[in-house]
Amino acid sequence: MQRSPHFVLYARGNDLHRARLGVVAAKRFAPRAVTRNAIKRVTREVFRQMRLPAIDCIVRLSGPVNTRKEPAMTARLKTALRAELTTLLASRRKAEASQ
Repeated sequence: MQRSPHFVLYARGNDLHRARLGVVAAKRFAPRAVTRNAIKRVTREVFRQMRLPAIDCIVRLSGPVNTRKEPAMTARLKTALRAELTTLLASRRKAEASQ
């Protein structure tokens, strides 16, 4: 398990020849569907670009991203989440490579 300010990553090896992803974005941390869907899209995009080894990953939103009073999604928020997810998945790739 690895953590970042907004996400928790659970990962373990699998017997397939590819990595698999599961994304959990709870309504209590991202109250708008637009925000939750954007988080899922960004997560899948970063996951595809990382080219991970054969592991199963679950990325769970673990902290509030925004409130109902803020805009649903901004370019700045997307960029920040993308950078955070890239760092999180890259650290997992390095951990798998060292094993």
